[in-house]
Amino acid sequence: MLADGLVRDWDAHLAHERRRSEHTRRAYIATAERFCLFLSRHRGGAVDGRLLKSLTPNDLRAYLAARRAEGLANASAARELSALRGFLRFVGGSNASVPQMRGPRVKKGLPRPVAPAEALQLAQDVEDNAREGWVGARDFALLLLLYGAGLRIGEALSLTSAVLPLGDTLRVTGKRNKTRIVPILPAVANAVTRYVEACPWPIAKDAPLFLGARGGSLQPGVVRASVRSARRALGLPERTTPHALRHSFATHLLAGGADLRSLQELLGHASLASTQVYTAVDAAHLLDIYRSAHPRA
Repeated sequence: MLADGLVRDWDAHLAHERRRSEHTRRAYIATAERFCLFLSRHRGGAVDGRLLKSLTPNDLRAYLAARRAEGLANASAARELSALRGFLRFVGGSNASVPQMRGPRVKKGLPRPVAPAEALQLAQDVEDNAREGWVGARDFALLLLLYGAGLRIGEALSLTSAVLPLGDTLRVTGKRNKTRIVPILPAVANAVTRYVEACPWPIAKDAPLFLGARGGSLQPGVVRASVRSARRALGLPERTTPHALRHSFATHLLAGGADLRSLQELLGHASLASTQVYTAVDAAHLLDIYRSAHPRA
């Protein structure tokens, strides 16, 4: 089978077997397609399963070197290498022997939270500049869910009308179908109710809660574009993204006295190590306050 067929099969595998998000699949498939195009030039000929099973670490190094020459950073190169390993394991089957090589050294960064006032200001600006009133109410409610309940954007968009009416808590299905219970603030519940009442499209039973302009499922790219426009208008930094609102939820809870185990449950992290990074964020925030306020800093 030629490479394009293998890539399509891998996309189906990621969607149905691995249950990867659309965003993740899009990035992985783009990497696989780039790699196969590179191989057709590097090896000189058609790329098929037989060729992909015969690759060596030198082939992967040559690809990464070409990508680095295009300006790819270490973190992005490491992500591409991880995606390629998954693709080659899929192509090779259960007995696959994937070329082994050390990935680029990546300095671990910290999540960058958005200040509470900035989060609310962002949501309000997105609402104010929406083309239609109900679209603004929808986006405001969605962004409040990300900040007020710590949801990933994919988790929020996967909610259905079955959650209505919102109560004090919400059952969320996260990565790898892991479910968790998150508390819902009255302001968040009110925002969702206001959107549902304003929505001109009927929200059928068990249909997506957040609808697009034509009544279909709302796509994450639409939300990201609205946030991008709002942050530029408000002069907020580029780190102000929908996912940054989730980081803000975690950081502000920790600063308010939440313990790590509780925070782990609220965020849906499989490992406590994923949650512990927020202790470093909080320490960095306190250090910023100290430096700006202390006369000897």
